[in-house]
Amino acid sequence: MQDAGYTVFIGFGFLWILMGIVAVITLLKSDGQKIQFGKWGLLVGIPIILPIVLVLTYQIFRPLIIRHH
Repeated sequence: MQDAGYTVFIGFGFLWILMGIVAVITLLKSDGQKIQFGKWGLLVGIPIILPIVLVLTYQIFRPLIIRHH
């Protein structure tokens, strides 16, 4: 039960990421804009999303990597 805090953290992390994505898509669609991702969108988006995904993935597999004594 010691890892329950991490599970809640990871769950809320994914929930907030999902809510942010839905909010941005809803905002763009409400203005009638097409949703497009060009090279500049990827250049901005990848450095933001990649560390978040890496940290949440590390927290998922951390109990398997580091054994508690």
